[in-house]
Amino acid sequence: MSTWRNWSGTETATGVEVLRPSSTDEVAAAVKTAAEQGKKLKAVGSGHSFTGCSVPEQVMIRLDGLASITTADRASGRVTLGAGTGLAKLNAGLASFDLAMANLGDIDKQTISGAISTGTHGTGAKLGGLATQVTGLELVTADGSVLHCSPEENPDVFAAARVSVGALGVITAVTLQCVPAFLLRAQEMPLPLGEVLDGFDELAGGNDHFEFYWFPHTDLALTKRNNRVAAGVGAAPVGRLRGWIDDELLSNRVFELTNRLAVRRPALVPRINQLASRALSAREYVDASYKVFCSERNVVFRESEYAVPREHVVEVVQQLRAWIDRSGERIPFPIEVRVAAADDIWLSTAYGRATAYVAIHQYHRLAHDKYFDAFEQIAGAFGGRPHWGKLHTLGADQFRERYPRFDDFLAVRDRLDPRRTFSNPYTRQVFGS
Repeated sequence: MSTWRNWSGTETATGVEVLRPSSTDEVAAAVKTAAEQGKKLKAVGSGHSFTGCSVPEQVMIRLDGLASITTADRASGRVTLGAGTGLAKLNAGLASFDLAMANLGDIDKQTISGAISTGTHGTGAKLGGLATQVTGLELVTADGSVLHCSPEENPDVFAAARVSVGALGVITAVTLQCVPAFLLRAQEMPLPLGEVLDGFDELAGGNDHFEFYWFPHTDLALTKRNNRVAAGVGAAPVGRLRGWIDDELLSNRVFELTNRLAVRRPALVPRINQLASRALSAREYVDASYKVFCSERNVVFRESEYAVPREHVVEVVQQLRAWIDRSGERIPFPIEVRVAAADDIWLSTAYGRATAYVAIHQYHRLAHDKYFDAFEQIAGAFGGRPHWGKLHTLGADQFRERYPRFDDFLAVRDRLDPRRTFSNPYTRQVFGS
């Protein structure tokens, strides 16, 4: 028996039976046994979700024994890997085959199955989330069956299982459509927030990958534009000293200290944010795509993120800023805005619409409820869909309104897991009984 805790400390489980299978057959046997005994079972990855989506109630399956690339075809770009493979390991492995993911999020701590199951995404107006890069997967269902799912084989399960919050079964293998390895030119610079919002459509549409961070209580945003380089351009990475100062000293160590100061002296937060927004100077560099996409984040926080129709994101940010200004709340963490293309995955936050993501954060030692509740109301007025792995309060009734294929997903779930072997309090909240 064991105690489990997620990365941010928002969820724990005690007295849990821990299983570490090393093959799909062992996963299938474990699932079948748990189901026959009437036990609830959850596969757990890195625990990087803030919600209770992966909290085990009785049996926890760790997929560390299924954590490597099993086949890689450089010509087609198709790569199959165990579901427990961490993104950092995956990125390094792909690089050895001269391949890469077309798009990634901004951290690499998750496992591939956890990342796709919760709808992890990066930014890029013409690019979808990580699940859109999946061409096939292997799923162990509640009766111990192993389903092979793709657009041609079990297509309804494939449409449901790519973003499933773990409610359909245990994913044991994933096949990805990768691309030839590529370099990105990163251009980071602070700009006035008003200028960024006024030109948002042009910035989002005119770059391969665009995002910005805005520190509340200031008028400045840090913009990040990542674009593929022309043929013949070589890597020119950030120097070791500059990288340490920007990415470790300022972004982690100093940021931790300023957040601790914010706990003791909330009235100083506006001034702290003014200093922080000015400390992040412009820089430009060229490096392997995954090194540009992913960064190290060690300061512990709470996060809520909503996907809204892209045409409404500026209004959402403006309303959120107005609420912060009149609320008296002090927010030391920046707000992050990204974009994604529409996709056809039933529970993807970008299903059926060009999407923008607004993510808000609060230091883990500061209260966040009032702030997050206000944000949820603002985003909800525009049909916002919360990230499955980040904090929200919505239930099945609201999701049914916001996802056109929600009941189709539930029908697949009823067929694959009628006795709810893979349920937990979170799935009961978001999908109903």
